[in-house]
Amino acid sequence: MKPHVVLLAALSAISLLALAQPTSQLDPAWSVGSENNNYEGGIADFGFARGGSAKFLRANKAGERDWGSLAQGFNAAQYRGKRVRFQAQVRTEGITDWSGLWMRVDCQGDRSCAFYNSEDNAIVGTHDWQLRSVTLEVPENARTIVLGVIAAGRGTVWIDELKIEAVGSEVPVDVQPSFEEMMERRSMPSL
Repeated sequence: MKPHVVLLAALSAISLLALAQPTSQLDPAWSVGSENNNYEGGIADFGFARGGSAKFLRANKAGERDWGSLAQGFNAAQYRGKRVRFQAQVRTEGITDWSGLWMRVDCQGDRSCAFYNSEDNAIVGTHDWQLRSVTLEVPENARTIVLGVIAAGRGTVWIDELKIEAVGSEVPVDVQPSFEEMMERRSMPSL
C-alpha cells in the first residue's frame, strides 16, 4: 500500500475518533436535574459567538410529559435589595413541549420568594439564537439565587453568553402566571 494512502487513512480515523468523543463536561457549579434522569447537560463547541462554546440540556430518554433543568445556584448577598436580570442567548432544536430561561430567589427559611420559568413566553420547536431574559426582585432577606434553562418534552436547548446584572426600575419584573392562567392559555388538549 502506498504511504500517502496509509497516512490519509490514519488521519481519517483520527478525525472520526475526535468527532465521536463525548462533549466537554460542565463546570461543577452547574447541575442537571430531572425526575427520572431523562436529560443530560454538557458543553458544545459551537456557541453563539464565533469559536465559543455553549451549555446544553438534551432529552436523552424523555417522554412528552418529562422536564429537565440545567441550573446553577449562588449566594445572593451582592444582589440583595436589587432588581436582577439574567439573560442569555438561547437556541433550540426539536423542543416538543416548551423551553426557556428560569430564575428563583430563595429567602431565609429555605422558601422561594421570587420565581419565573418562562413557560408563558416559551420557545417551542427549532429556533436559531435569540436573546432571552428573566428579571426578578431580590429581597433583602434573600439567601440564594438559582438560574438556568428548562426544557419540557424532547429536544435540545443551548445557552450561551450568560449575564447576570442589577438593573433599574425601568426594566419590568417577570411575573409567573398562576396555574389557572396557564390553563386558560392552553385552549386544546394535547392528546
